[in-house]
Amino acid sequence: MSSEPTSDLPAPLQPLSNHIAKARRQYQQLLDRATPHIFYRWIGAAVVVALFELRIILVQGWYIVCYGHAIYILNLLLAFLQPRFDPSLQDDIMADEIEEGGPDGSSSPLPSSRDDEFRPFVRRLPEWKFWLSTTRASILCFFMTFSTIFDVPVYWPILVMYFCVLFVLTMRRQLQHMIKYRYVPFDWGRKTRYGSNGK
Repeated sequence: MSSEPTSDLPAPLQPLSNHIAKARRQYQQLLDRATPHIFYRWIGAAVVVALFELRIILVQGWYIVCYGHAIYILNLLLAFLQPRFDPSLQDDIMADEIEEGGPDGSSSPLPSSRDDEFRPFVRRLPEWKFWLSTTRASILCFFMTFSTIFDVPVYWPILVMYFCVLFVLTMRRQLQHMIKYRYVPFDWGRKTRYGSNGK
């Protein structure tokens, strides 16, 4: 069986293409091996973030990169905490169905059986993608701090205050959403068995 590449690249570029494909395979194998080790993956991500933050503190610059990194991580966190299917949108759909006479054309505003059925919490952003995006962004931002192009002069206390206000407001809104629609994005402790008598 021939191991020659099937691409239409010129002959001088084929070895480079082979090396890139090999590097991609090795990178994917590394990610596949890291997948089941959740605790160690997050420890590694925390170390990368800490190194990036330490670099920002030591060099006293690149505050705009640090701010962009923090906003990106906040967006990832919000997507991690939110369900894939927004309950508020489902409530709007149910309200529209009741106003229009229900899905079967009846005008009775009886609650749907879907209200009582168990729906497992499915995240908008899975844990794996949250970790991978956080790690990649932290590594990218760390290397950005070695280029003066990204060192935009800015008064950093304003960025810190703005981020703190933004964090408090978005997390308060997220907590209100969780309380209103009664979901918890974490499953600490023993999981409840649905469909049984608790035995």
